[in-house]
Amino acid sequence: MNDVSKLAGVSKMTVSRVLGDPSLVSEETRLKVMKAIEKLGYVPDRIAGSLSSRRTNFITAILPTLTNSNFADSAQGLANALRAADYQLLIGYTMYDLQEEERVIKTMMERRPDAIVVAGTVHTKAASEVLVRAGIPIVEIWEVPEHPIDHAVGFSNYEVGRTAARHLMSLGFTRIGALGSRADGDVKDWRGEARLLGFGAALREAGLSDEFITREGHAPVSYDHGGKTLGVLLERAPDIEAVFAVSDISAVGALMECHRRGIDVPGRISILGFGDFDIGRQCFPAISTIRVDAQMIGRRAGELLLSILEPEKDATSPENARIDVGFELIIRDTTKHVAG
Repeated sequence: MNDVSKLAGVSKMTVSRVLGDPSLVSEETRLKVMKAIEKLGYVPDRIAGSLSSRRTNFITAILPTLTNSNFADSAQGLANALRAADYQLLIGYTMYDLQEEERVIKTMMERRPDAIVVAGTVHTKAASEVLVRAGIPIVEIWEVPEHPIDHAVGFSNYEVGRTAARHLMSLGFTRIGALGSRADGDVKDWRGEARLLGFGAALREAGLSDEFITREGHAPVSYDHGGKTLGVLLERAPDIEAVFAVSDISAVGALMECHRRGIDVPGRISILGFGDFDIGRQCFPAISTIRVDAQMIGRRAGELLLSILEPEKDATSPENARIDVGFELIIRDTTKHVAG
């Protein structure tokens, strides 16, 4: 900073103001300082600056996995929203393990983020306590609980399951199953489980059995999971008429298993997925699914954080701690009405 001030012919305080709050200096002075910074290749020490400002310009995003394109899209939407205000993301992933999530949260807090965005609303007691006491904005995404820790942006996974069941029942099916994962210690897909619970509730309300909801393997689900779990279901109920998979990834695996067994889809079995993954659109037949705008979830979370962290730039204060982005049923080629 001393070198920058000498080259620009201004005081170190002026350089500090240009970096911290450019509105305090004239445009001519700002350009002179920025030109010196560029020439010297100077990189401001954000950590040192945060000791006095209490701001690091980092936002932590904690996701179950980085291989799921929906979570990657949410991270992209979040980054896009925050970029205009010069915030950067620190990303951690948990592989659906609550103990790992607790560890990541504690580790991230040591880096003094300005806010935390975490996928999901189920946490260990210790992790919840850390988040509650963090003293920074917390946004839980991919679910809209009645009582979030701070703020939430997402949709009701339970209602996704209900919608899936109602759609398959509306097509005339009565022997309906679902494919999901089971808990393996602290590893559990809580959002996928919520979809299965909603699915089962809708079946029971209609007087149908929920006994064909099949939980096999552990999170995250995979193509292999879909094939194997459908195989288990077919052993129990060879006359199953339709299935709902908690993810398009699992639905694709189920579709491939049907192809291997010579089972016509949707002539013999209808398949409905969740997530609207690109591969589901490219399959033959294309997979019917329930779509959520994953990138919008990230963008709305970022906009919410900016309204809290940068109130002088955004006069819109968050009126509601819960933002429901909804979901959309998309009918393609793997579901059809019962003949007759």
